[in-house]
Amino acid sequence: MGIVVGYLATPEGRAALGAAVGEARLRGTRVVVVLSARPDESAERRAETDAALAAASAELTAEGVEHEVRRLEGGDAADDLITTAEQIDACLIVLGLRRRSPVGKLILGANAQRVLFDAPCPVLTVKPTA
Repeated sequence: MGIVVGYLATPEGRAALGAAVGEARLRGTRVVVVLSARPDESAERRAETDAALAAASAELTAEGVEHEVRRLEGGDAADDLITTAEQIDACLIVLGLRRRSPVGKLILGANAQRVLFDAPCPVLTVKPTA
């Protein structure tokens, strides 16, 4: 059991991580951080994502939250989050969403939409603070 959080080193990713920490404390459970990497990413990009994951892990350790970090290389963020949620019998998935223009609000990102429709548990979406 646990909370799955989709993570990138972006304001949206940091907002999702923060919300996951709060939810983990409320529910008394662990957090599984998932970063979906592209299999063809450059060595430089891989080093950046590894550093981002290390920073997220350090933040969770400092917060005293039990956690696991997964760097998945399937390249499909929605599948990675849904599969991880199924594997750990997740009680929640947390996603960070970008702020969008009024027209952009009519279309939700494809990955977010797939997670919302196909997740085996509730999904919490958060936006970074302005």
